[in-house]
Amino acid sequence: MNRQTTISSRDLGLEFASICGRYFLGLEHLHYGYWPDGLPVNIHNLRAAQEHYTNFLVSHIPAGIRSILDVGCGSGQTSKHLVELGYSVACVSPSPMLSGRVRQLIGDAGQVFECRFEELQTDGRFDLVLFSESFQYIRLTDAIEKAYEILKPAGYMLICDVFRKDVKEQAGKNGVGGGHRLAKFYREIENLPFERLEDVDITSRTSPNLQLLDEAMQDVARPIVDSGMDFLAGRYPLMSRLLGWLYRRRIEAAYGKYFKGARSSVDFESFKTYRLFLYRSISAVPADSKTTCTDLNQTLVTA
Repeated sequence: MNRQTTISSRDLGLEFASICGRYFLGLEHLHYGYWPDGLPVNIHNLRAAQEHYTNFLVSHIPAGIRSILDVGCGSGQTSKHLVELGYSVACVSPSPMLSGRVRQLIGDAGQVFECRFEELQTDGRFDLVLFSESFQYIRLTDAIEKAYEILKPAGYMLICDVFRKDVKEQAGKNGVGGGHRLAKFYREIENLPFERLEDVDITSRTSPNLQLLDEAMQDVARPIVDSGMDFLAGRYPLMSRLLGWLYRRRIEAAYGKYFKGARSSVDFESFKTYRLFLYRSISAVPADSKTTCTDLNQTLVTA
């Protein structure tokens, strides 16, 4: 098993979000919520929205699937749910902190690969590779080719994640980061041996999460930060002025990004699109073959 020995800021952020969500809001998942008609958008309904998301995701798993690789499994709740539904599940988790949580949840029912997806080494082959809000963190071509490599013949790739629209983003306007460019994704995968079965736009069902985030930043986080800075200025005025001068650009950037409404649901829908994709591999690489996805694609093109 490969192990990641360093802890990234993203790992720490995920762990912090997991702890806060679990203890303050009773949340089990780390992913976006899916907001169906009739479910009021408020923090008290976030858990229900996240459960709707998981059910929506599972509803798009094709019949006949037995083995699933959950890439970037987060806190492991989706993997646990898949195990309870009878699937054979393996997980990829680059976070040492979250990997332990996943092992506790699924026990001996599944295997946890503690590594980046690109570095995964396994002789196993899967019916379906799942990317639930993890696809955006992997180099686009690497993610698709690696998925193809470890799929069984006619295996499936299920992606549910944020993508960037091909629109010009105004400076300081879009505070929502992440996501591969959708147009580039379409171009890349068209040249690879996958057949698209589903392309579902659920942007309007996920964008309310940004409304909740923006409200939390404006109504909770900003008052706390402002109070802390006022305290520092009153108690240690010289240090406060010095730190304010040394880190003024970072402070201004942070305020602009988090506290000025740049992460609203409207801006999210303007610059991002949240999609569910289901693809089936046209062919698959035999377990003992050294042929790569790119090699096979070249063969298909010249045949």
